Amino acid sequence: MSRTGTVSRTTKETSVHVSLDLDAPQGIIEVSTGVGFFDHMLNQLGKHGAMDLTVRTEGDLHIDAHHTMEDTAIALGEAYRQALGDCRGVRRFADATVPLDEVLARAVVDLSGRPYVVHEEPLELAPTINTDYPTSMTRHILESFGHHARITLHVSVLRAANHGQRPDAHHVVEAQFKALARALRSASELDGLDEVPSTKGVL
Repeated sequence: MSRTGTVSRTTKETSVHVSLDLDAPQGIIEVSTGVGFFDHMLNQLGKHGAMDLTVRTEGDLHIDAHHTMEDTAIALGEAYRQALGDCRGVRRFADATVPLDEVLARAVVDLSGRPYVVHEEPLELAPTINTDYPTSMTRHILESFGHHARITLHVSVLRAANHGQRPDAHHVVEAQFKALARALRSASELDGLDEVPSTKGVL
């Protein structure tokens, strides 16, 4: 029986549907939020996280992209937690360090049941990517996902640019999503032990 999660969330600002499968991925990744670069990042999450992922969001993009990305991240976190179930048999802890050319990013995950997110990236990033993705939203996306997935998550950009050069915002953000994907993939893997990995007996 595969670990799956499905969440539909509708507000006056957005309508979001997310479904994912952690155990029996068929390479199915279908993402449409109306925010091109965010779609690209969610595709990275599905591909490098080794999960089937469907995301359909319609939001108030005539205002800006904030509600669309925030509510998508909330639903994604809820679906991920749903798929984990009671976390029986998972590795629980994982980290991944991912390069993207000149950028190096690291993500560390604990499927703890205790939401806590730490995010560190350069302050001097360009304010937007492709006009519709404010780079300030990366932290908010990670916080929204992490809190609703009920995980402890640390994401850090260890190296952002060659000496004397301005960071490439696209590379900096994408490296973070790829690192997150790989860390989630490893943390959610089953290690063959039929038990919840906690001295408390629950996560």
